[in-house]
Amino acid sequence: MGIETEYGVLQPGQPLANPMLMSSQVVTTYRALAARSDGARGRARWDYDDEDPLQDARGFHVPRASAHPSMLTDDPSAPAPSGPVADDGERGGSLQELARPTTEEYDDPSAANVILTNGARLYVDHAHPEYSSPEVTVPHDVVCWDVAGERVMLAAARELANAPGAPVVLYKNNVDGKGASYGTHENFLVDRAVPFGVVVEVLTPFLVTRQVFAGSGRVGLGPAGEEHGFQVSQRADYVEAEVGLETTLRRPIVNTRDEPHADRQRWRRLHLIIGDANLFEPATYLKTGTTSLVLFLVEHLEELGHAVRARLAGLRLADTVGDVQRVSRDLDLKRPLRLADGRSLTALEIQREYLEVAAEASASLSGKDGVDRPTRDVLARWESVLTRLATDRDACARDVEWVAKLRLLDRLRERDGIGWDHPRLAAMDLQWSDVRPERGVYHRLLAAGAVDRVVTEREVGAAVHHAPEDTRAYFRGEVVARYGDQVSAASWDSVIFDVPGAPSLQRVPMMDPLRGTRAHIGALLDASPDAAALLAGLAAPG
Repeated sequence: MGIETEYGVLQPGQPLANPMLMSSQVVTTYRALAARSDGARGRARWDYDDEDPLQDARGFHVPRASAHPSMLTDDPSAPAPSGPVADDGERGGSLQELARPTTEEYDDPSAANVILTNGARLYVDHAHPEYSSPEVTVPHDVVCWDVAGERVMLAAARELANAPGAPVVLYKNNVDGKGASYGTHENFLVDRAVPFGVVVEVLTPFLVTRQVFAGSGRVGLGPAGEEHGFQVSQRADYVEAEVGLETTLRRPIVNTRDEPHADRQRWRRLHLIIGDANLFEPATYLKTGTTSLVLFLVEHLEELGHAVRARLAGLRLADTVGDVQRVSRDLDLKRPLRLADGRSLTALEIQREYLEVAAEASASLSGKDGVDRPTRDVLARWESVLTRLATDRDACARDVEWVAKLRLLDRLRERDGIGWDHPRLAAMDLQWSDVRPERGVYHRLLAAGAVDRVVTEREVGAAVHHAPEDTRAYFRGEVVARYGDQVSAASWDSVIFDVPGAPSLQRVPMMDPLRGTRAHIGALLDASPDAAALLAGLAAPG
């Protein structure tokens, strides 16, 4: 699993600044910093050859001519890179030279792209700089490499602030307060043997109600904040469909893009766009950990039996899309949601149903060794947060982001006697997500010890530069770090090498996300002084 986060971008005092150009500056500036700190000297392009954003999981393909331009996230016509960066006598060349955009990036700022040594991708997605984390296997690591992305963005913003021109300020949020929303997308590897319709049926009520502990909170109701007030989720007002292929219009609860970035015969990639950008680490941890557990239920429905299948099917909502907004506006968490079978349950009660089924299923399918520690921890945190939200909401202020934000804003309103229409509250909402520790409200709470953490700064610091060791991200990150000037291109499921003297480019496929790990390939990497030796070792029998 992994997270893609589009960051809000702003130049103070420059309301007409070009967001694509600003985003390109963020990416190219960090490329220069990474080259100096990690020695990743190449400018590998992103390999779009295996991508097809118009293939729908429901069994059809959208004609390219009829697709909205925002859906065309692939770019098969992108020209090859201009070659490795020239060396001026110091490793990777001068910072100014390395930050200089290529000709392609001048013509099209959205072409800016960096494949990082930690296995992640940093690039321009529409009008935002996006950090796509590497693939990981447990929620702790989701948090670790997601927070590493925050540090990447901060480093780029710091460097830009020291350069001539207006600084660029970055925000980890999902709304600009003027009607636009940008995404925080989650990706999960799912067994393709499970029918997509079953995935949607089981998962949808969970996703609608998950915001009670995963929402990051928002000032304003309606896409443009037309009404005054506060709500649980930043993304809720932009959800318009239950399922769909789009990501920037008619946004669905469950996205149907069938782009597995892996062996299509074995897996699908479930692409979820309903979630908020979270700064609270426990929220990210629970958001991905609980979703992974529900997908575990989906993959084992036949083994779990008819009673479990009927219990989950009974949670189907009567008005799925409308309930996304209803839950987001239910600050007391007591509003009943009408189910398709005529019953009514609150969002907390629906989450409790999923928790109980997941706990029972984990115990029954765990085998002789019992439930593994990461699963036990997710279940315990899930139970704890649901209990506290039901009995004492403010007791969740250390680990539920919207609760902490609401409490802070309520105190400000009470102290100064202002209503939800006051612009200071909207400004505080924006400042909450500022990536700069000296300005961001969240970071001030963190520095004061007022919020819980899941990872340590030492772990985050390592994750900025190094990839997870238990997925193929390890291979991707290590070859960029070791042989960057011989990597022509890469994607989630391949790396293309341009070895001096070789008659052609050489592609190494990575269709199994659980191969290419340190255990699998680490010794060969250590024994390979260059990419040619690595490729020879990979080709050797056995």
